[in-house]
Amino acid sequence: MKTEKSNITMMEFILLGFSDVPHLKWILFGIFFLMYLIILMCNSIIILVTRIDPALQTPMYFFLSNFSFVEISCVTVTIPRILTDLVAQNGNISLLTCAIQLWFFFIFAGIECLLLTVMAYDRYMAICKPLLYALMMNHRMCVQLVAACWVTVIPLVTGQTYQIFSLPFCGSNRINHFFCDIPPILSLACGDTFVNNLAIFLASAVFTMVPFVLITVSYGKIIFSILKLSSAGGRSKAFSTCSSHLIVVVLFYGTCAITYIQPNTKASDGIGKVLSLFYTVFIPLLNPIIYTLRNKEISAALRKLPQKLLI
Repeated sequence: MKTEKSNITMMEFILLGFSDVPHLKWILFGIFFLMYLIILMCNSIIILVTRIDPALQTPMYFFLSNFSFVEISCVTVTIPRILTDLVAQNGNISLLTCAIQLWFFFIFAGIECLLLTVMAYDRYMAICKPLLYALMMNHRMCVQLVAACWVTVIPLVTGQTYQIFSLPFCGSNRINHFFCDIPPILSLACGDTFVNNLAIFLASAVFTMVPFVLITVSYGKIIFSILKLSSAGGRSKAFSTCSSHLIVVVLFYGTCAITYIQPNTKASDGIGKVLSLFYTVFIPLLNPIIYTLRNKEISAALRKLPQKLLI
């Protein structure tokens, strides 16, 4: 059917989202709206306390504040659109708007991947190379590392987005998803998408598997160094500063890798949508909770926050 209509290119898609459960639209709206508010509030508080508390003026919290900013940006690309579609029950989205949403989402998602790697490197330097830490991880180096994440991601995502939306779309225009994600969009393209799928696979490997391997190696060395510490208190403190980041890494990279490296089949559409909910909504909701509950310094800064705001 797609081949017969190859001279027609769709100019609009329809995001099916949660249209299969219209009787639950207001319940889903309330859940997603509440989640969005919590994500905004919790990440904004993390950014605020890491900026105003002198005890948190360290590279680790500089990277964490940048990570929180990217988390806010990432969910803002998807959740407002989900809320709008739930209320209007109309998932129509133009080709250009779809491309813009995909572009922004994967820029922020790619930066998250690289920031998690940078945060692992920071922990490695702090625990394994403590004498060089202050010299190597100065403010200028931290800014350069964050800038490198942006500079690395933007050209690659721009090229991928252009490559995908240069394809003709001439069959069904119904996207079985709640946002413009790569696998469901490619499934609607006409002609041979082997090159596109290969490029997506390689990009996914670069931004998920390679950083995950680097993080794993870093934490292998970190754990080895911690176990050599003679002080039980020192070991406990070192583990507490690393455990929250490690939990976030496993959750984020796990769902991303499964989503974008799995075979692109019709049977995986429903699974892909559920996994996408995890890394677009649930994990950003859990991240600030994980960092605040498992980090004594942030917890202490939060207790002092009302007093600091009143001064």
